[in-house]
Amino acid sequence: MLPSVFSDIGRYEQACDQAIAMCDGNLRSTIKALIMANEFLETELAELQAAVAAGCVPAPCSHAGSNAA
Repeated sequence: MLPSVFSDIGRYEQACDQAIAMCDGNLRSTIKALIMANEFLETELAELQAAVAAGCVPAPCSHAGSNAA
């Protein structure tokens, strides 16, 4: 495996641990929360794609070009 793959695996393991901890160790609640978050993001993506298809351009993020610390 490539080094970047190893770092991704560690990052995913940490994210899993954090998600489970946020749900007090309840795996069913963790899966449910992740499914709900995924559905929300899918809806957001569909709305953004529809807006782009209609010719609307999203406003740039105000912090995107900021060099402030």
